[in-house]
Amino acid sequence: MRLFPWQKQPEFFSAEESERIVAAIREAERRTSGEIRIFVESRCRFVDAIDRAAEVFFQLRMDETEQRNGTLLYVAVRDHQVAVFGDEGIHQKVGQQYWETEVRKMLHAFGQEHLVDGMVACINDIGEALYLHFPYDRDTDKNELPDEIVFGR
Repeated sequence: MRLFPWQKQPEFFSAEESERIVAAIREAERRTSGEIRIFVESRCRFVDAIDRAAEVFFQLRMDETEQRNGTLLYVAVRDHQVAVFGDEGIHQKVGQQYWETEVRKMLHAFGQEHLVDGMVACINDIGEALYLHFPYDRDTDKNELPDEIVFGR
């Protein structure tokens, strides 16, 4: 899904890489009521990537999950910027230090030219945190947000 469907989608990932990222999201969400989304664009138009991540988070209406446990992984590929933005439910459980550690780990992987590996590892880590604090309940849980990667400009 693209925020602006009339724009040409940048080729950030191969089809196989995209599928690997989406598969990681689906696997992570299989064990939790939490939601994970990915937003990728070329450049961050904000000084701080977390500000852009917050803007995208609310544009995608990720704050409307029932338990407020949505998490956005934001990547500006050409600017080499990343951010992780968690809604208040998950943020209260893991704290700011957790998000900062995840960003550092992703930046380390990106620095070694392992963009997809870094993203998948982050998705897996977030999935574990969500599972710990918001385990799946087959009677009440549903997939509240799409799993596909959202591409910006």
